[in-house]
Amino acid sequence: MSSNNKMPQFPESYWREVPLPSFEKLTEHTSVDVVIVGGGITGITAGYHLVKEGLKVAILEAGNILTGTSGHTTAKLTAQHGLIYDEFINHFGIEKAKLYYEAQSRAIDFVRNHVQEKNIECDFSEEDAIIYATSDKYAKKIDTEMEAYQKLGIDGRLKEGIPFNIDTKATIVMHNQAQFHPIKFLKNLLQDYIEAGGLVYENTTAVDIGENDHPVVITNDGHRVKCKYVISASHFPFMDMKGFYFARVYQERSYIIGVKTKTDYPGGMYYSADEPTRSLRYTPYNGEKLILVGGEGHKTGQGINTIKHYEALEKFAEEVLGITEYPYRWSAQDIITLDKLPYIGRITADSKKVLVATGYRKWGMTNGIAAAMLLKDIITEQRNPYEELFDPARFKADPSLKKVISINTDVAGHLIKGKLEVAPKSPNDLEKDEGSVVTVNGKRAGAYRDKDGTLHLVDTTCTHLGCETEWNEGERTWDCPCHGSRYSYEGEVLNGPAKEPLKKVDFK
Repeated sequence: MSSNNKMPQFPESYWREVPLPSFEKLTEHTSVDVVIVGGGITGITAGYHLVKEGLKVAILEAGNILTGTSGHTTAKLTAQHGLIYDEFINHFGIEKAKLYYEAQSRAIDFVRNHVQEKNIECDFSEEDAIIYATSDKYAKKIDTEMEAYQKLGIDGRLKEGIPFNIDTKATIVMHNQAQFHPIKFLKNLLQDYIEAGGLVYENTTAVDIGENDHPVVITNDGHRVKCKYVISASHFPFMDMKGFYFARVYQERSYIIGVKTKTDYPGGMYYSADEPTRSLRYTPYNGEKLILVGGEGHKTGQGINTIKHYEALEKFAEEVLGITEYPYRWSAQDIITLDKLPYIGRITADSKKVLVATGYRKWGMTNGIAAAMLLKDIITEQRNPYEELFDPARFKADPSLKKVISINTDVAGHLIKGKLEVAPKSPNDLEKDEGSVVTVNGKRAGAYRDKDGTLHLVDTTCTHLGCETEWNEGERTWDCPCHGSRYSYEGEVLNGPAKEPLKKVDFK
């Protein structure tokens, strides 16, 4: 690992360098046809399609537009979502596996066609997507996946090796995939949405829905938006108790570093079949190539000191390509359903006016666009061949809270472990830029002393269902190991399902 590389102090996605417009906060009651909660790839793309249908649409974003999950991605546009197609054939059959592939390909086509028609400068390029195996176990899985490709008519093939210093046992290629700069693309889509009459309200957090013939979205400031349809596109459903989504998904963190390298990058998008996963691709960067190295996934709030994941990626990049500069690092939050298919459609079987889109795993670019197009078709009552495939009602949540919690098998253990943990540190023990669980007035608390020496103290009890959050050294956040909520060191909600901030703690 090069000692000359300066690791950024805080994660800052490369995509976030693009300046974005700012929007006012909702300050009064209003009425529209469709409310979209969440201003990421699904929300903006769905809004774009819906205003083109002549509907009045408002996007409510809890923070700033395009700064959440869509701003912390590897931005691959591919239907190659790991070794998934043989698994889907075995679980759902050939026809549904084929529909999944078609939905992803349709999403890629939408971006490709829109870029060409609008002449959008968003670093779009056609690339092959490649999965490689470094063990005999996963080499056999790649052979089986190739058989699945042939059954589904996927344009792919097996090949010999990859152009890196990595000893591979097998490699599978999916042709005619793509990559792009997501924020540059979505900024253009957002502008078209606004010009067509679409509304955006930033720093406006939706917390509840009054549901009847005309749903009413209620914000944390008590403002109400009356509408005909609501789309929950906020990464984690903000109405998670409706359908018990917190027990039907789990959340993972993954990590990305952006580096300049000694070895020229040959093109293509690479993904390892073996664990720990490794992802490689490039993006144009000041006339050169910035190499994006990703991987190191783990369940949110669990595992080793998160800074170790960045260090592992840096070591891998140094060994494979050689690092000359290390300007970026960031992390992503991924939601995974129990069967690995996203939930897209009516939030429950009896909720005709409230729709949801979540559970994209690590493949939010294509799944997010596919979701937007499906949601538009549901609202405008147009036939969509993927509605049954992604229908959230394919699972029935157990109404018993204890049984629902037990679906995530390690939740109860973490719930108890956090309550019993002894915190030997006092807030006075912390150095600058150090965070830890501490004891304050005989009780567990969370403390972070910032670079200026200011102490920030919070109650570590997650406001969702009462698990104890853990300190995330890599991101300077408090993360819940039970259902994946994340909070800033000041206690503000960064990722749901939590809606309320952590309580402040006094220390004298």
